[in-house]
Amino acid sequence: MGEELKVVPGTMLAAWPDLVDPNFMHSVVLMCQHSDEGAYGLVVNRATEFTTDSLLPDHPTLGRVAFPVFYGGPVDHTSMQFVHTSPKAIPGGVSLDGRIWIGGELDALGEFLSADPEVARRSVRVFLGYSGWGQGQLEAELGTGSWLPAPLLIDAVFGDGDQEATWRQVVRSIGHEGDDLKNLPPDVSWN
Repeated sequence: MGEELKVVPGTMLAAWPDLVDPNFMHSVVLMCQHSDEGAYGLVVNRATEFTTDSLLPDHPTLGRVAFPVFYGGPVDHTSMQFVHTSPKAIPGGVSLDGRIWIGGELDALGEFLSADPEVARRSVRVFLGYSGWGQGQLEAELGTGSWLPAPLLIDAVFGDGDQEATWRQVVRSIGHEGDDLKNLPPDVSWN
C-alpha cells in the first residue's frame, strides 16, 4: 500500500463497501474540517427533492432559482451550506484546498446560479445538513476501516450526483487498493 493520505480539508472519504448505516451507505464525503476537536464534512453524492427556491422562497435571488440541494449529512437539517469553485464570482468563501471553497455571499451565489444554471451545476453544490464527528470519532472509524480516504476529485463533487457512480469513481481514484472494492455491494451477503 502506498503512502497513507491525510484526511484534511479538501480530501474525500468514501464509505467502505460494507458500511450499511443508511446515512452513509456508498456515500462520498468532502472533508471541510479535521482537527483534534473533531471533524465535519458534506456528503456530495446524495440528492434531495429540495431546490433553493423551495427552501428560500423569500430570498431575492435564491428564491427565483430552482437549483438542486443535496443531503450534506445527518446533522442539523436546518442549516444550508454550499461549496464552489468560483471565488471571484462568489466572494467571501473559505478555501478548503485552493481549488474549492465553502460558503460566500448568498446574493452573489444567487446571481451566479441565475446567470447560467448549467455552468453553476458544474461548479456549485448546495447542501442541507452536514456530517460531523466528535473528538477522536473519525480517527476511530478510519482505524476500523469504515472510510477510505481519497484525493479530491472536483468532478465527483460537482458531477451528476448519481450516488453509486460517484462512489465508484472515488473508490477507483484510490488506486489499486480500490480496484477490488468498487464492484462490491454494500453488504457482501447480497452476493
